[in-house]
Amino acid sequence: MERKSEWEPRIVGFLCKWCSYAGADLAGSGRKKYPANVKILKVPCSGRVDPLLILKGLRLGFDGVLVSGCHPGDCHYQTGNYRARRRIALTKKFLEYMGIPEERFRASWVSASEGAKFAQVVAAVVKDVEEVGPNRLFSEDGQ
Repeated sequence: MERKSEWEPRIVGFLCKWCSYAGADLAGSGRKKYPANVKILKVPCSGRVDPLLILKGLRLGFDGVLVSGCHPGDCHYQTGNYRARRRIALTKKFLEYMGIPEERFRASWVSASEGAKFAQVVAAVVKDVEEVGPNRLFSEDGQ
């Protein structure tokens, strides 16, 4: 058996359980093809994703982070995704300040009925992360 020696991006995805997680489930049950590089963590709401979780994901060695929730105005908790949108904007600025390439962090709005869109988002995230290469930001040598 031949071992695969090429690098594969590892991405952690924080998905709202009401919309994006259901969208991911629909993509799977609809047999939509998308890269299997995303480790999904189901969260109650995208507004609950603390920016420190995003940074921790990168520090733990994930090559990219995806946060996905309901479309603005469709939040199960009414204003959670508005909160997420504000946090995402601040997090992007913070990551830019730290010198972390913007390709390592992506936010998207995917509803429960958008399995095809979820597959497209994952493919785009994986492609972006592949372009910037492995995450060595927090490795000891920093290379």
